[in-house]
Amino acid sequence: MAECRDCGKTIGFLAATANSGRCDDCYSDWARSGYPDATSATKRLSVEERAEREQAEVAAINAILLTTETAPNLPILDRIEIVTAECAFGMNIFKDLFAGVRDIVGGRSTAVQQTMRDARRTALFELKREAWLVGANAVVGVDLDYVELSGAGTMVMLVASGTAVRIADQ
Repeated sequence: MAECRDCGKTIGFLAATANSGRCDDCYSDWARSGYPDATSATKRLSVEERAEREQAEVAAINAILLTTETAPNLPILDRIEIVTAECAFGMNIFKDLFAGVRDIVGGRSTAVQQTMRDARRTALFELKREAWLVGANAVVGVDLDYVELSGAGTMVMLVASGTAVRIADQ
């Protein structure tokens, strides 16, 4: 196993080779900063510095999401590329058991609804992050698809997709 040259996180050999010796997060930061020379990018980050960097990234990722292709008050300057985010989640045995009872007697399963709500939030955040990584400030034409991964219905994957665009600053 290799070690990320920026943060020291353990990474696989293929990631180290493909990402100039960096983990995916550090490589994204390095690429976004215009590929500075190796001497300026070799500083190892402490756990606190890493957490601060992640909080700043989360604050910066506030892309607009639209299910439509256009909006009259948001002029699109540039269509960049299609972005996707996937979130696979499982229903544990207790959720399955109670959902099965709800299926028989009727009613809503709040545990399943909460799991699906969390998965949607995660997938949409990841979609905004993917758009931000390619330089977009909005995603249009957002589509959510749920796919059952196992025959028993215990694993579900949520796929969010859309077009990363750059819109005029409001």
